[in-house]
Amino acid sequence: MNLEGIINVSGKPGLYKVISRSSNNVIIESLVEKKRTAIYSHNQANLLDEIGIYTYNDTIPLSQIFTEIATKTNCGPSISHKSSKTELTNYFRDILPEYDEERVYISDIKKVIQWYNSMQSLNMIKLEKTKKKEPKTKK
Repeated sequence: MNLEGIINVSGKPGLYKVISRSSNNVIIESLVEKKRTAIYSHNQANLLDEIGIYTYNDTIPLSQIFTEIATKTNCGPSISHKSSKTELTNYFRDILPEYDEERVYISDIKKVIQWYNSMQSLNMIKLEKTKKKEPKTKK
C-alpha cells in the first residue's frame, strides 16, 4: 500500500497530501475538502509512510497494517474508531497479534483505524496484485 506524500498534521483534522515544499513551508491539500493550505516549521506533521507500530520484536510499517486491515475487510471499511476500548484492542490484536500493548496506546489504535477508514472512504485503499510465478518449463 502506497502512503507516500500523505501526512497527518497535529491540530488539524483529517489527512493531507503534500503538494509542494519550499525552504520555509509546505503546501498541503486536504484529502476530503480538497482545500490547500500552508504549514510551517512550527507545525508538527508526520508522513504516514514513516509511521510504524511497535511489536515485541520489531516495528511494523503503517502500510503493512493497512494492507492487513484491507485483506481482512476485502478493502471495505473497518470498525469505527469510536468503538469501545475492548472492541478496538481485540480488533487490533486480530490484525497484528504481536503488537506491543505497553507501547501502543488506545489513542494510536484509534488513529490507525480512523486513518484507514478515511482513506477507504476516498477509495485510496487498494491491495497490490501479486504476480503469480509461472513454473519454468524444461527445454
